[in-house]
Amino acid sequence: MQALFQATQAASRPLSQVPAETITALLLDLADAAVAETSFLLAENARDLALMPADDPKYDRLQLTAARLEAIAQDMRNVAALPSPLGETLLTEERPNGLQITKVRVPLGVVGVIYEARPNVTFDVAALCLKTGNACLLKGGSDAAYSNQAIGLVIQRVLARHGLAAATVTLLPPDRQATEALLQAVGYVDVLIPRGSQSLIDYVRQHARVPVIETGAGIVHTYFDETADLAKGRAIIANAKTRRVSVCNALDCLLIHASRLVDLPALTAPLAQTGVTIYADAQAYPALRGLYPAALLEQARPEHFGTEFLSLKLAIKTVDNLAEALTHIAAHSSRHSEAIISEDAAHIERFLNAVDAAAVYANASTAFTDGAQFGLGAEIGISTQKLHARGPMGLAELTSYKWLVRGTGQVRTT
Repeated sequence: MQALFQATQAASRPLSQVPAETITALLLDLADAAVAETSFLLAENARDLALMPADDPKYDRLQLTAARLEAIAQDMRNVAALPSPLGETLLTEERPNGLQITKVRVPLGVVGVIYEARPNVTFDVAALCLKTGNACLLKGGSDAAYSNQAIGLVIQRVLARHGLAAATVTLLPPDRQATEALLQAVGYVDVLIPRGSQSLIDYVRQHARVPVIETGAGIVHTYFDETADLAKGRAIIANAKTRRVSVCNALDCLLIHASRLVDLPALTAPLAQTGVTIYADAQAYPALRGLYPAALLEQARPEHFGTEFLSLKLAIKTVDNLAEALTHIAAHSSRHSEAIISEDAAHIERFLNAVDAAAVYANASTAFTDGAQFGLGAEIGISTQKLHARGPMGLAELTSYKWLVRGTGQVRTT
C-alpha cells in the first residue's frame, strides 16, 4: 500500500494550482461519462447485487439504476457549478507593527474514505475532492467491488483526458489488509472519513492512527407534539420513514405525546400501505391494535429504542411532555437528525435549541439532511461530531486554512 499512498500524496501537491476552469470542465466531463457508461456500470453493479440477498438492508444502498446514475451525474454538475472555496479570504488584518495577516482556505491534502456497499460514494468523493484540490484514497467494501472498479475506470479515463495524474483518485483493493494499511497511513493521509454502519465507524475511530471525522450512523427521532397538525404529521412521518429506508436520515423512532394516541392509527396509516413493521410501547400498542395490520404490529422491547433499522421498521415511544421527549432523544440519539412536529412556537424553539444533533428540524422531514438538499452540491458524508465539521460535509468542510503573513523586514523584540 505504501507505493499507492506515496503516489497519491505526490499527486495532491500540485492540485491546488490547477485552474478552476480545468476542474469544472473535468467534472462536467465526468458527469457525462457516468451517464454514457450506464450500461457498463449497471452490468458490473449487477455482478455485485447477485452476491447479496435482496432482503439485506445494504441491498438498496448497493443498487445502481439508470435514474440513480443520472442523479449522481447531476450532483457532479451541481458541484462543478459551485464556486471553488480555495483561496477564499477568511480574515485579513494589519497588525500595529505593520504585518499584513491573511487567513485563506487551502486543501486538506489527501482525504481517505472507507465505505461499505455504496458505489455512489466513489463518484461523490472524487468530485468533491477534485473541486477542493484534494487527492483521495478510496477504500470501498467487497460488497461493491465490481461496481467500484468500474466507476474507478471511468474516473481514470476522465482524469487522463484532462492531464491529471491517475493517483489523484486512487481506488484501493477491497480487502481487509487495505483497510488496516489506510488506518495506519501516518504521514500520507491528512484526514480519514468512514461512511457506513456504526460498527465500521467505531472500528475506524478505535484503530486509526490518522485524524478521523465520524460520519454516518443515524438513529433518527421525530416527536409528534400535542399541538401537532395531523395532516402534516402523516406526510412528514411517511416521507422520513419510507422515502428510502437504507439511508442514515431515515426515521427510526416516532415519539408521540400521550394525548395524541387517539390519532396514532391515522398517523401511521400510510406506513401500513408500505409494509412498515411497528414496534409500539405499552401505551401505543393498544392504540394501534385492531387498527394497524396485525402482521406488522409488535410490542416494543428495550433494544428497539436506539436502533438504526435501515429497513421498513419503526419504534414508537409515548411521552407525557416535551421534556420527556428531549430526555429520550438525548439518551438514544446518534446526533445526526432529529425533528419536532408542532404548532406551538415555544415548543419548537425549545426543541431546536435543546436537541444536540447536526441537523434539527421543525415541521419537516429528516430526509432533507443531505448535501445536495442543503445547497452544497454533493456531500462526502454527514458528520455527527463537532470538531472541524458537522452535518452535511460539502466543499468548505473539505478545506483547512493557513495564515499568510507579509512583512517589510519586521523582527520580534519581545
